[in-house]
Amino acid sequence: MKVWRDSNETTGCPFFGVHIYSDSSVVIRQLKCWKGYSGDHQKLLFGFYDHGHQDYPGWALRNYIAFLSLRWKIEKVQFLCYRERRGEPDLEKSLIGEASFAAPHGWDGSDYVPEIIGWEGEKAGDRKKEKILKPIDLDSLNPASQDEEKQVMHLKLMGWRHPSLVLNKLRSARCLVLGAGALGCEVSRLLMTWGVRKLTVVDGGCVAIPDIVKQSLYVDNDCGVPRATAIVPHLKERCPAVEVEGIQMEIPVPGNPVSKTKMSSVLDNCKRLQALVASSDVVFLLTDTWESRWFPTLLCANENKIAITAASGYDSYLVMRHGAGPGHNLSTEDALGHQRLGCCFCNDSTSFVNLVLNETVALPGLTSIASGKAVELFARILHHEEGIHAPGDIAGMDTEHWLGLLPHQMQGSLPECALSTVIGNSSNDCNACSNGVLSEYRREGLDFIMKAINQPTYLKDLTGVSNNVIKLDTCLTLPVSFPVNSGKLSSV
Repeated sequence: MKVWRDSNETTGCPFFGVHIYSDSSVVIRQLKCWKGYSGDHQKLLFGFYDHGHQDYPGWALRNYIAFLSLRWKIEKVQFLCYRERRGEPDLEKSLIGEASFAAPHGWDGSDYVPEIIGWEGEKAGDRKKEKILKPIDLDSLNPASQDEEKQVMHLKLMGWRHPSLVLNKLRSARCLVLGAGALGCEVSRLLMTWGVRKLTVVDGGCVAIPDIVKQSLYVDNDCGVPRATAIVPHLKERCPAVEVEGIQMEIPVPGNPVSKTKMSSVLDNCKRLQALVASSDVVFLLTDTWESRWFPTLLCANENKIAITAASGYDSYLVMRHGAGPGHNLSTEDALGHQRLGCCFCNDSTSFVNLVLNETVALPGLTSIASGKAVELFARILHHEEGIHAPGDIAGMDTEHWLGLLPHQMQGSLPECALSTVIGNSSNDCNACSNGVLSEYRREGLDFIMKAINQPTYLKDLTGVSNNVIKLDTCLTLPVSFPVNSGKLSSV
């Protein structure tokens, strides 16, 4: 046998014949020679290299026996499962046996199709004579599918501790990320870690040299490239299975008049943003300026979409989920009868100061913390039985939710090592989600948006904020919650 294995002509032949003569001599020959020596031997074993279980023949024996029986009409096959150990014959582990194979009726006909995996037989009463090919899903053998399986393994392991985790709910969620800066990079990456595979990223800026350090997904070669374009290949590198689209677009802001020459492009951006919000399940508001979040906030309230805001100042941050929209009846309660939670503009509804104050410098670790909180909020609200209508939880209260508390707002301060949870109900004079604003938007459509853009005092007059500003000047306190830090919060 060792000579057979070492020969250049036969070392690549996994199937062979073992001829045992009456004088106990043994000769190994190729299968094609078996008929020529059929009268010169006492016993014939059909051998093959077997790498199966030590107590059972390998799967190759099934095809081997079928071949011998159907091709050469051998009804009873004596076989040898030849095995080696460290390159040397191991006859103790090798198996010898006998098997018979009854050829199916009509197998030698030209129209015969064997009943094997991959073919579906004729059904009773079916007049069609042809066989129907039954496809076999081999996607699990695809290297890309194997990589995806490895990437979501940590989520499946989480299922041992949290059986209520629904991976398909996370995977199928269509997420719209507005802003591809420091917050947008972190949030997009963490969403993929949670199993999200459908992302749309919108941004109107370009990668600059200072962004390389602050914004985790970009490299030197991305400088000067639009962020919405540069972020896509970096997300695909980390997760090839993700479906990501980058859209370069400026989001219209209120109180910032546009010229007639730019009117058409602004309207196109408005229509495109309307379509993006309508086709998404969750919207993340992570843009560089606070006022650029106004139009997406209004759209989310109108479409009743889950919206999550993350913003940071110099040493403090704010993460919050917007409440449900007022619905078509413009009620102060949501569909479940709860008092509607506020949006990120409800805190600013009595003063427009926050719309023009922005922090451009933040402590290095702040955006990572805020991004992590935002994505955790996303996972919790997606698994909550009430979804967008879930009431706000306060730190320290008991909860039956397996992922933990689902707060309305989280306000943190790095210098104080503090994190507070706040509940803020919707405001009647909010310039983004109040009944008056939404009713005007539903009545006028994009004409209302253009009024808000071109007329700086339009929203103030519509919501009555002008009167509240006068009251604010008389030192009346604001009736809603403030950020933890006295500095105004914004994105970086």
